[in-house]
Formats: sequence, structure tokens, C-alpha cells
Amino acid sequence: MRKSGVLLHISSLASPHGVGTLGKEAGEFIDFLAAAGQSYWQILPVCPTGYGDSPYQSFSSFAGNPYLIDLDELAEEGLLEHEEYANLDWGSDPAKVDFGKLNEHRISILQLAAERLLADEPESFRRFCSENAFWLDEYALFMSVKQSFGGISWTDWDDPYRNHDEELLARFSLEHGSAISEWKAIQYMFFRQWKTLRTYAEQKGIRIIGDMPIYVSMDSADVWAHPEMFQLDGERRPVEVSGCPPDGFSDKGQMWGNPLFDWEGMKKDGYSWWKRRIEYLTGIYHVLRIDHFRGFESYYAIPYGADDASKGCWRKGPGIDFFRTVESAIGKKDIIAEDLGFVTPEVAELLKETGYPGMKVLEMAFDKRDPQGSLYLPENYYENCVAYLGTHDNEPAIGWIMTADREDTAEAIRYLGLNDPDNYNWDMMRSIWKSDAGLTVVQAQDILGLGTESRMNTPSVPAGNWQWRSLPGSFNEELASKLADEMKACRRCK
Repeated sequence: MRKSGVLLHISSLASPHGVGTLGKEAGEFIDFLAAAGQSYWQILPVCPTGYGDSPYQSFSSFAGNPYLIDLDELAEEGLLEHEEYANLDWGSDPAKVDFGKLNEHRISILQLAAERLLADEPESFRRFCSENAFWLDEYALFMSVKQSFGGISWTDWDDPYRNHDEELLARFSLEHGSAISEWKAIQYMFFRQWKTLRTYAEQKGIRIIGDMPIYVSMDSADVWAHPEMFQLDGERRPVEVSGCPPDGFSDKGQMWGNPLFDWEGMKKDGYSWWKRRIEYLTGIYHVLRIDHFRGFESYYAIPYGADDASKGCWRKGPGIDFFRTVESAIGKKDIIAEDLGFVTPEVAELLKETGYPGMKVLEMAFDKRDPQGSLYLPENYYENCVAYLGTHDNEPAIGWIMTADREDTAEAIRYLGLNDPDNYNWDMMRSIWKSDAGLTVVQAQDILGLGTESRMNTPSVPAGNWQWRSLPGSFNEELASKLADEMKACRRCK
């Protein structure tokens, strides 16, 4: 297999009304990928964005992001009138998502559409609710209560709600049944549009690579409804939280702040929640990328309330037992393991035992702070790996050349034989396309030749991420033809 794909989150499409959606522009991007000789479209998690507008800090591990629902398609169905949303202020910069404006307008518009859908409730909606009841009921209730508290985290709700008092929540459900149904209807609208897009991708020969964050946001329906799955104290506060230790990139480490799983408790019931989660997500996507794979071998635990990540320690994860248990229950799935970071022999052995392809990132090969950088040189790629120039956590190539340490970039220029500054991005992409990696994925920003201004995420920087959007007309026939020619030259045509 010699295939290639492009990494672009749905929110980065040039759809109207403030954010990329599952509508017309998504279909046009699939057309572009097919014309460009690509086989894969990699996206970020499609779950609702939470703290910091991050798709890795979501209100649910199962729900779809309401912001990604296409409003024009709802209007075509008669669920909205164009003037109800078209003239709202969705932000002033077409190259950035204004999450503040989305938060201000999007949910109220979608609830209006949901109200109309529920007025003549289709049978397909009832079927959707039944098939997804295992997560949808909890999510809709959670979001309704959350909305009644003005959107604050559930950890700050009044104690009976915070502690998931069943009797109180039963009364709440009776009194707020319409609002709960609207949250379910919004999910129905999301997954109906998602199914249409996925089917279109299949017709065009494009497979979608989705992303599963290993951790769950504290402010989520998952933790609120199932505290027993996490390492929480008697007050439902985390005992320790997630992150990574100090290293050459950060002298204080990274504080992610997610609650940690009670792996021993999960093992006792055969990892049932994980089986359901992975089976569900592999049904949504064609291929699933498991974020922070090394956390299944061992995970970094930081005392709750610590100022930074320096006081944490490593604890053993569930290991190969987890993956064998899940696979025996749901069968073998197409999975990519994000095995970046310091790869210990134990992590390497776990990856080998699972058989999953790991990841190689070219930019990491030249970072002298990384003692394992040579692992990411193109000559060390092999068929069962996925090679990237950079991921959503990295600078696009042009930005990396301009901002990284001068010694690092000079070594990359020398080693890769880069001689034309105007084409550094294409030359760097060719170095992974020509490698032995079975699959290569490049950021859309790199085929567009964009720099730092288009970076999607800077780890450990809490604000200003996840905003970049492509401009209308970016993915045109000329670019598709150029990319297709590169695929032919590098023998990666689908």
C-alpha cells in the first residue's frame, strides 16, 4: 500500500456563517481530494468543543459538534429560514473561526430548527434516539441542565445536580422534556448530515481518518454520569490529572487537567465503556487514530491542584490486555496509534503487539531537544507506519522553517537537500511521499504554502487555537492537478 491523504479539520473549511461545516464545502473538498490522487481525509475529533474551544476537551465522547451542522442544508429542508441566520454576526475574519460569535448564535438557531423538526417528528428521529440511547439520553440531559445553569461546568452546579441525584433529575426531565428533546434533535441533524458526507466520501474513494482523544474532559456528560470510571474522590474531584512531564520542550511539563481513568475498575467489567466507545467511533470513521497511545502503556499523573506538571509521576496503564480484550469483543478495526513523545521500549513493544501503524513526524527529526529525533528521519520509515510532515500540533512547514531553532532548520535544509525557499514545503512533503511509509498525510496548510498564521494548535497555549480557516477557492483544479502529478511521481496514486 502506498497511499496519501490530507489533514484538514471540518471547521477549517470555507463554509459561510462563521465555521466550516458538513455541507457543500465538505463535499467539494472530497472532490478535490479525489482529483488530487488522495485516498484519505484526516480530521480532528468531531465531538463538541469545550474548554479552550478544543475538540480534545469535549462535553461528550460520543456526541457530534453542533457547530459543524450546515445551516443552509437545514434551510433547504424547511427547518430554517435563510434570513433567520444569514445576517447574524458570525465574525469579521474569514480566515478565523470566531468561537465567541458561534457560542452567541449557533445553539439558539439550531434549537429553533430542532423545535420545527419535533413539531412533525420523523420516524427516523425516533429510531436514532433508540439506537443511540446509551449515550444520547445522558448527553441531552447533561446539556439541558448545563444550559439551565448558564453553561457553567457541572462541578459548579448546585450539589443535587452536581451529584447526579436521580430523583431530582427525573423531575427535571419531566419539566424540561422539550429542551432535552431539542438537544437530541440537534444530534440527529448532525449525524444525518455526517452520514450523507461519509457516504459521498466512499463514493469518491476517500476514507475518513477520525480521532479519538484518550482522555475525557472533566466537564463532560461522561464524567458527570459515570464518576465511577474515573479516579475521583468522595467530592467528585480528581485525585490526579493528566499531562506530561518536563522535557526539552517545557521545563514545567504540560498540564492537560483531564481526570484519569480507574483502569482497575474498568478491567473488572471487561472495559465495557471502552468497547462501546471504540466500536462506536470506528463505525463513524473509516479509520480511527488513537491519540496519546503511550498512555495505555503508562500515563503521567499530576496531583490535582498542582501549579504545574513537574510534581507528577508515571503509573502503569492497562497494556496489551486492554487491546486484546477490546478486539476480542468488537473485532479487528483499522486503527492508527499516535505513539509520539518519548518512546520507551515498553511503548514500542505494545505498538508491536497491537500491530497498529505508528506515526512518524518529519519536523521532529531535526529538533535537537528530542533525543529520539533520528526515529523520524525518512530513511527510518517502514511500510506499517503513517508519515507526517507535521500534525495539527506542529507548525506548517513554512512556519517551521521561519520559527524553529536556526540550527535545526539549517540541518533540515542540508539533510533534505532543500534549495528553493519558495518550494520548501513541497520539497519537505516529497521527502515523506518518497519514503517507504505505507500512508503519508500532510496538512492542508502545507499544500497551500501557508505559514505560522495558519497553525491549528500550539500545545500548552490555552487560547487562540483551533481557529484557522481556509479561504474560498483555495482547493482549486490547479492545485489538485499539481498534487496529483506529485502522487504519480511518488507512486502514491489511489
